Amino acid sequence: MYQGKKSSLFIPLITITLLTLSGVACKNSDKKANSSSDNQGPDFEYTHNLSFTNVQDSVIAKIKVAIADTPEKRDAGLMNVTRLDENDGMLFVFQKPQPLSFWMANTPLPLDIIFIDKDHKIVRIYHSTTPYSKNELSSGSPAQYVVEVNGGYCINHDITEGMMAKF
Repeated sequence: MYQGKKSSLFIPLITITLLTLSGVACKNSDKKANSSSDNQGPDFEYTHNLSFTNVQDSVIAKIKVAIADTPEKRDAGLMNVTRLDENDGMLFVFQKPQPLSFWMANTPLPLDIIFIDKDHKIVRIYHSTTPYSKNELSSGSPAQYVVEVNGGYCINHDITEGMMAKF
């Protein structure tokens, strides 16, 4: 008789233990999911000011940018960044004007990609690019700088090709 009571107590005890453990596992996976969703990806210092100006030379929008001025920084760009503040971006700096191509591989955010020539004139804008796309987005003419901002930024701030970027 005792044997029976032991197994009848044992089954509810195991069930409670398993439910408790699965609840702890769910909480831990929730914490991991929340921390990864809070994770913005690589840390950048948005320390430099960049302004977009219209043909009358009036400032129409300002952002803070992180600078990508080495091959390693340019190659990484905003890859794996999951959140970008509205007025933050990245400025890619190249040694000389040249035809440039960018793509969105490993980039989870839609971005506006702005190609800028040596005189700081915007020569090409790609609006709300497709995340993770491997399609090449070409400058179309020589560019020396590229700015990446959140997708939709250029439309929301009326930034168009032919305007200037000051940095």
